Amino acid sequence: MTRIEQVVVAVPARDEEARLPAALAAIRVAASTCPVPVTVVVAADACSDATADVARAGGALVVETAAARVGTARASAVSAGLAAAGGDPRRVWIANTDADSLVPPDWLTVHLDFAARGVALLRGSVRPDRRELAAEHLRRWLALNPPEEAHPHVHGANLGLTAAAYRAAGGFCDVPLQEDVRLVRAVEAAGGATASTARAPVTTSARSVGRLEGGFATYLRDQVLQPAAEPLRGRRARTGAPDPSL
Repeated sequence: MTRIEQVVVAVPARDEEARLPAALAAIRVAASTCPVPVTVVVAADACSDATADVARAGGALVVETAAARVGTARASAVSAGLAAAGGDPRRVWIANTDADSLVPPDWLTVHLDFAARGVALLRGSVRPDRRELAAEHLRRWLALNPPEEAHPHVHGANLGLTAAAYRAAGGFCDVPLQEDVRLVRAVEAAGGATASTARAPVTTSARSVGRLEGGFATYLRDQVLQPAAEPLRGRRARTGAPDPSL
C-alpha cells in the first residue's frame, strides 16, 4: 500500500492559448477534491502564442522549452514539478494530461485510489469531445473503443505514476511521438505494478489535424472520421501506430 502525500500534474502545451484555460480550470476542480497538495506545471513548448502567459494566469507553474517534441515537454514539466514538490518520490504521484483535454472532477481521486492499492503506474482512458463529433462518428469511436476497465491503451492525456517508478524507468524520452508508450514499457520492464481503468475518462480534443502525423489526431481522422459506410477495422492494441493510445 502506497500513501501519496503530493501530486504533480504535468501538462505539455504548444500554442494552446485558446484551449488551455478550460484545461486548467478542469484541473483546478479535480485538485479541489484531492486530499493532498497538488502542483500544476505547464511546459510551454516552442510556442508562438500566449500559452505561457495564459498558464501563469491560470495559476500553473510554467517552464518554457523550445524542443518542439512532446517527450521533452512532458519531461520538463515533470522535472519542474518534482523539484517544486520535493519529498519522498515513493509518495509523489505524477498525473499527466494534455492542454487540449478536460479532466473529470474525480480524476485525481481515482488515480490516488489505484496508488493506494500499490499500483506504480495507471493507464487511464480518454474520449473525444462529443461536442466536436457527429453522432455517427461518436458511435464509431465507441465501437472501436468500448469503455473497458482492463483496456490495453496508453494515453498521455490520462497517465499517472509514482515519482519513484518514473525515475526508475528513466522518465519520458526526448521523442516527438510515443513517449507515453515508451515510459509504460520501461516501467513494466523495471518491474513496476501497472493497471488500467475506464474510470474518470479524460475528454480530449476531436481535432483531426495534430502536430505530427501518427498521433491521436491521425487515429481519429483515419479510423473514426472516415465514412461510416466503411467497415470497422477493429480495435488496435499497444503494438502499432497510429492508434487511440498516442
